[in-house]
Amino acid sequence: MGHLMCAACFTHLLADGRLRDQIATCPNCRVEISKSTASRNLAVEKAASELPSECQYCNKEFPYKSLDRHEQHECQERPTHCTYSRIGCQWHGPYHETSEHERNCLHPNKSGYEVMAALETFDSKIKEEKKMFNTLIDLLSYEKIIFNDLQLKPYRTDECLHKLFYETARFSAFNQQWVVKARINNNQRDPHHFNERTITYQLILKTKTSTPMSIYFFALKGPFSDMKVSTQIYKHEFTEHNTESDYYVLPLPDSNECNRLLANKGINFR
Repeated sequence: MGHLMCAACFTHLLADGRLRDQIATCPNCRVEISKSTASRNLAVEKAASELPSECQYCNKEFPYKSLDRHEQHECQERPTHCTYSRIGCQWHGPYHETSEHERNCLHPNKSGYEVMAALETFDSKIKEEKKMFNTLIDLLSYEKIIFNDLQLKPYRTDECLHKLFYETARFSAFNQQWVVKARINNNQRDPHHFNERTITYQLILKTKTSTPMSIYFFALKGPFSDMKVSTQIYKHEFTEHNTESDYYVLPLPDSNECNRLLANKGINFR
């Protein structure tokens, strides 16, 4: 009959197996598990969806189907921030304390000079976001724009303690050969001991160049991928003696998404 586990635990076990360079096994019977041998139990999924689930903020139980709405819009304990956060208020607290805080908040009584200083800080963050999108628009006007649908495949280093890394096959862009390389938790030792996981990646020039090349690059979800990744543009100047960019964070929403990617045989992206 097999054993039951939720999707998050299943992908976590597969990711742990990948990080340890071991075959993932069921925690109950130790039989080998993989995506090809596991199957969804729709009957259990339907039954579980009807069971009450606990709110992460107030610890009360609600039907699973309505839990998201409760946590996002109805829970009095859900975290929120002050209405005057734009002018510098750093208060964060439960929703039911918002009114009392705002009645006593000192920020509405700040001087015009103080308000303007806070708004400048807030505006600088907005400008950074706008700059990123303007860069995307500018890139569309370049003479040469190239995208490649790639797959990061797992490999192991030749060190005494074999560390996991990912690398793509060579691909062509701007008349040069490139690869993308990625590592887990910034090459941290024994990443399977930690629940928090991140992926960082770099772009590597594999052919010689006689002139410097200033390259903008970023990762996107491709047509063959369901990766949940945000847009973050990076820039590096490649030269004859500087052929590898720094490692940059692949902006995933959380560790669960990282585990889901690590559970796959390869990571597809554009």
